[in-house]
Amino acid sequence: MYWQEESNEEQFVVPEDVVDLAFRIDCPTLPVDHAWALSEAIGAELPWFSEEAQTGLHIVHVADTGNGWERPTDADDLLYLSRRTPLVLRLPRHRTQDAHDLCGKTLSIDGHSMKVGNPKQRPLAMTDILYSRYIVCDPNWSEDDFMAWAVEELKGMRLKFKKILCGKGFELKHPDGPIQTRSLMVANLSYEDAVYLQEEGLGPHREMGCGLFIPQKSF
Repeated sequence: MYWQEESNEEQFVVPEDVVDLAFRIDCPTLPVDHAWALSEAIGAELPWFSEEAQTGLHIVHVADTGNGWERPTDADDLLYLSRRTPLVLRLPRHRTQDAHDLCGKTLSIDGHSMKVGNPKQRPLAMTDILYSRYIVCDPNWSEDDFMAWAVEELKGMRLKFKKILCGKGFELKHPDGPIQTRSLMVANLSYEDAVYLQEEGLGPHREMGCGLFIPQKSF
């Protein structure tokens, strides 16, 4: 058998221009749809958060378990967080120290209390397959419309990829009206392109967790 890789990435090192900052939290419960409320609570402590380029919030997720419990999907249902569940912010390196202002604060998210502890810094993932749970889309778009838009946007970023896959839709609450989103997987990226897509994201409302890419299995 003859096998030639398309590129040699053995020496690739993930840059740390943009990183994830994972805070320990004490927060027993959150509503499933907490994106806006959590973003507002963070913005009250970090006024620059929603305006800073390459900044975003990873919506808190709780994985399904193997004993039959499935993550609820209704917006007002509750997520039950373990003590290991973090609050994760994506930040440009020059804002990581500023984000420490959250440490020791207690945030109120739709009446649910979140005490924020110390963070750990994580580099972006070195992977060839990325996933975003929430990409903002036009509510009138079909799946084909969304896919066509996503392909053009990714090509406009000069990214090289071989596969993209559209997933289910999800609606996020917002004071100006609901925000329609779809999930998106992008595969067969070079490590360099994958890091770039994680740094830049896709579409608006990063402060609410939209447009942020993670490894297919993460958080």
